[in-house]
Amino acid sequence: MNYETFLRFIFPAGMFDYFEMTKFNELTEKVELYFEEKNSIPEEYKNDKLESKGFYEEVRMYDYPMRGRSCILYIKKRRWYNHTKEKYVSRNWKLMADGTQISSEFASFLKAMDRLSRH
Repeated sequence: MNYETFLRFIFPAGMFDYFEMTKFNELTEKVELYFEEKNSIPEEYKNDKLESKGFYEEVRMYDYPMRGRSCILYIKKRRWYNHTKEKYVSRNWKLMADGTQISSEFASFLKAMDRLSRH
């Protein structure tokens, strides 16, 4: 089993289709995992001209403990400038979560991330 297969076993099905793990910190009392959304054009904007403009503020989510330590996920959602509509856009996670192409576990994850990112 390789590293990516192992990570896909731990996290919701579909997560690694949209996110890349960029950092891992194993500390005495907690495990920190950092993810960034991949630079793949959202389906809802496939006909528009988009340019990646980095990320929105990082979202922090608490996940199930790992080996007796709390597990914290730090997630950065990507943003794009839509030259066609002249505004900043991001992937519509609620639309994806309500769709049928992803697992229910990943849909729940996306809905939670969407709620946390609206602060």
